[in-house]
Amino acid sequence: MYEGAVQDLIDELGRLPGVGPKSAQRLAFHILQVDDADARRLADAITKVKATVKFCSRCWNVSEGEQCRICRDPRRDEGVLCVVEEARDVVAIERTREYRGRYHVLGGAISPIDGVGPDELHVKELIARLDTEPVQELILATNPNVEGEATASYLSRLLTPLGVRVTRLASGLPVGGDLDYADEVTLGRAFVGRRELGA
Repeated sequence: MYEGAVQDLIDELGRLPGVGPKSAQRLAFHILQVDDADARRLADAITKVKATVKFCSRCWNVSEGEQCRICRDPRRDEGVLCVVEEARDVVAIERTREYRGRYHVLGGAISPIDGVGPDELHVKELIARLDTEPVQELILATNPNVEGEATASYLSRLLTPLGVRVTRLASGLPVGGDLDYADEVTLGRAFVGRRELGA
């Protein structure tokens, strides 16, 4: 245990996902050793992102405006909607340069053990989009783990009767992995080889 501000910093850094006590301590001491200007830049970046970044009113991707740049882009295919768990998955898919449609970010995956059901996700908003947008295909790009598969299965059962084509990314992605850790080639092949669900 350290005194005052140092321990407070370690505690706050330790609350970040994937940062354990040792990493939090290492980061805190790194911040103590950097120039004041570097520390100020970090603090300013955190303050700015909290003040200016929100979620797109259409797809729930991160955005500095009412809608994200992808939703504002008239060149994107409105007939195809890729459903992902988190905004960082949009970046992973965009890196493949294989997909030119639009997105819908659920804000997580169904996980009863964590108390996350469909009502905690942006499922209602997804259904509302199907009423107002000319969507012909929904690509379910949830993570290939237990929660992602449960979410894809739930969405397939819910959405297939609505007359929209529902597909799932093809194999090639490691089971138990996250989209943002997949390389561009693997993720690109998964898009090219996606399959229809509920058939």
